[in-house]
Amino acid sequence: MIGVSLAPLAALLLGADAPSPAVDQAAVNAALDPVKAPGTVLIARGDTVVYERAFGLVDPAGTAEHQLGKVWRWASVTKQVTATIAMQEAAAGRLDLDAPIITYLPDSKAPNAATITSRMLMQHISGLPRTEEGPVGRDDWSTFYMVDLDSPETGRTWCEGPTTRKPADEFFYGDCDFIMMAAVVEATSGKPYAALIEERIAKPLGLGSVGLFPRSEPSMPGFGDGKPESTAFRLENFGGAGALYGTTRDLFAFDRALMNGRLIPEGQRAEMWDGKPQYGYAALGQWSFAVPLKDCGDTPVRIIERRGFIGGVALRNIILPDQDMVIIMTSNRAEAEAAFGEIWQQAGITHDVMRAALCATGAPQ
Repeated sequence: MIGVSLAPLAALLLGADAPSPAVDQAAVNAALDPVKAPGTVLIARGDTVVYERAFGLVDPAGTAEHQLGKVWRWASVTKQVTATIAMQEAAAGRLDLDAPIITYLPDSKAPNAATITSRMLMQHISGLPRTEEGPVGRDDWSTFYMVDLDSPETGRTWCEGPTTRKPADEFFYGDCDFIMMAAVVEATSGKPYAALIEERIAKPLGLGSVGLFPRSEPSMPGFGDGKPESTAFRLENFGGAGALYGTTRDLFAFDRALMNGRLIPEGQRAEMWDGKPQYGYAALGQWSFAVPLKDCGDTPVRIIERRGFIGGVALRNIILPDQDMVIIMTSNRAEAEAAFGEIWQQAGITHDVMRAALCATGAPQ
């Protein structure tokens, strides 16, 4: 197993003169697990980062500052970015979320292209095939993620294959929904997905680390059960569902731009953040729900959550609109996916870090 230090590191306050009194740093430190979920934590109020720490990671540079600047795979947080671009297209009048996708993809071979809508794609109720249902290759990875991008066994071509499910029958999470959503926004905008990321997200926000795999320089490597993760999969095959990378600082900048209206108007943001109880509070490309935190009074906290997990790297991106806060957690251990837990169950590292950040007075603030 990669060695870890159990001694707590001092919180690194980058961009803040003093910690917010509402963030109990000792409580946040106590909530972290450098064995099951070594990684980084960023907590911000408004535009100010009030807590930032790297812990338990091993890096040749040997410094927490260097670890904090590492590029991480954003994994399924990519879906949140893709949804944001879709809402930009909707705000511009080029995309009707409730029009069938064949309106924009007239050559689509998906069995239900005349029924499936962009809203269904982003809510994961399209009925499209799941990549896990296809052939399996080395290390139990679906061949979808192993073959060349121009192969018919991956991407839009495979996602438009046969399915027995009907649109809107049930919530059924899968990458094909957002691979197809990326194709839709390419059609409505007339630009490749990579160009949309650069022109709509990275360039206007000054996000120098953000891009799409494949990447010439290595990102933070993943581990599982004390061993390096499999090399069987190709990150670029996740496309608009999971192929983005960047630092946690740049993810924070994206979150802030989403919160303050720089990326999409308030109306489109409210629509994107409208979690539906019948679909497990899935909104459009993220989850939106409100729950109380343990030992923090009875007031529910409104939470916009997007999680990412590919191979041995996990990420949690939490936006708390009413507190004007962002919490971003990363880990390069597969075990972290379970250790992060579920906020609504009032258990796990994510919940405990959130409680420490919000509940110094015994109530959310």
